[in-house]
Amino acid sequence: MHLANLSVGFTGVVYAWMLYGMTPSTEGYSVVNHPWQPHVQHAHVLVAPLLIFAIGSFWWGHALTYRQRGIREGRRTGITMIYTATPMILSGYALQTSVSEGWRNVWVVVHVTASLLWLGCFTGHWLVHRLQPASSTR
Repeated sequence: MHLANLSVGFTGVVYAWMLYGMTPSTEGYSVVNHPWQPHVQHAHVLVAPLLIFAIGSFWWGHALTYRQRGIREGRRTGITMIYTATPMILSGYALQTSVSEGWRNVWVVVHVTASLLWLGCFTGHWLVHRLQPASSTR
């Protein structure tokens, strides 16, 4: 899960930086802002399914187990992760299939917002489990 999250998060942030934070390297004749931009986008799209599978695996092996045992630590950040994962995943697929510029812009905003929230919640959830003392019900 951590490697998939790191890979998708890193490629997503780098791609966004190349797309929105850089200017084209040639005088207006380039459709990309950096020579590696298409490769980073392709890497992001290729590693994203790994994160989706990891989320599903952790849902069954981690979240439901904690809920059944009544362990409350990390519940708020964990539930928030589920609520941010759904629009992040769905908007990622919508970005790949939308043809209208208006809808594409909507999906970009949804995807970037949900992805940043996901990364923040994932980090917070990880810290909750690392910084709090071990629960006696584990």
